Amino acid sequence: MPRTRTAARPAAGPRHLHPGAWWLWALGLAAAASRTTNALLLLLIGAVAGYVVAARRGDEPWSRSYGAFLRLGLLVLGIRMVFTVLLGSPVQGTHVLLTLPQLPLPHWAQGVRVGGAITLEGLLFALYEGLKLAVLLVCVGAANALASPTRLLRALPGALYEAGLAAVVAMTFAPNLVADVRRLRAARRLRGRDDRGVAALLSVGLPVLEGALERSVALAAAMDTRGFGRTADVPRRLARATAALTLLGLLGVCAALYGLLGAAGGGWAPPVLLLGLASAAAGLLLGGRRSLRTRYRPDPWAAREWLVAGSGVAVAVLTIWCAGRWPAAFAPSVVPPEVPGLPLPAAAAVLLGLVPAVAAPTPPRRSS
Repeated sequence: MPRTRTAARPAAGPRHLHPGAWWLWALGLAAAASRTTNALLLLLIGAVAGYVVAARRGDEPWSRSYGAFLRLGLLVLGIRMVFTVLLGSPVQGTHVLLTLPQLPLPHWAQGVRVGGAITLEGLLFALYEGLKLAVLLVCVGAANALASPTRLLRALPGALYEAGLAAVVAMTFAPNLVADVRRLRAARRLRGRDDRGVAALLSVGLPVLEGALERSVALAAAMDTRGFGRTADVPRRLARATAALTLLGLLGVCAALYGLLGAAGGGWAPPVLLLGLASAAAGLLLGGRRSLRTRYRPDPWAAREWLVAGSGVAVAVLTIWCAGRWPAAFAPSVVPPEVPGLPLPAAAAVLLGLVPAVAAPTPPRRSS
């Protein structure tokens, strides 16, 4: 469909931001979190993500998924601490807080310990590592709460449409499940029944599974009606070139990101990343010829999208630069334990992530 002038112009009032901008912003925060074990910086990144979600979250069902990711992060942190207490830590320390009875294990289980001394150094190491993983989950949850999965699917290249559809269905499963449970619990309350406890939760399990099955059948019927899976005939040589370019590009991007997130990839990783992106983009462009689909009123990419995506990229770049300049501030010592300080340049860089709270447009409300 040819793009009309009215469709390409961004609306002046409330509108949805391009989902790609939200994901770039969230991945920028996640990249910053992956570079540090400083608890203060990690908490600051989580607070920035939470504030932006509170300021620009809509009222769609998938917008309420942030709380689930927040609880999942706390669960991961708790599991990490419990495993450290029960199984010990690879970090040995001298500040023993508690000594649990140690379970004797057979000879073939050497290297595994159950119980024993719990040190302050080991707990601090587990806390920092678990907090880093929890903040990464919070950043992903922020993107899920702010970016519409269906709009993200429309923005994907044609070569990634089928994989993107599977990812969208997976991402929307949890919010729909939570919405179904809330709806059924509200129905039980209206009937005067108890909606708390394990028994009440189990009683709504069958209706929830039935609803999930009905939605799956309806989705399959809609996909079949719209001709999902139909592909255009392209020369075999072009298909092989597309697969080779895409595979090499993705491998190059993964290797470059591994180098950038590590400490030894500062020299070779940037050119490999550029080559990988160019190869992957060429492969995706050629692969899009096999996809037969049209787009109706594509989301605009305007100045607000540039500001939101740019803030995430700026947070990632500045944090990585600060981590290389002040490595001790980004990785507080646990042996001997020390109180982490807040590096002001890095904190200022993280606060750039608050730009979307002002620059992003207000999402439209379903009731309006």
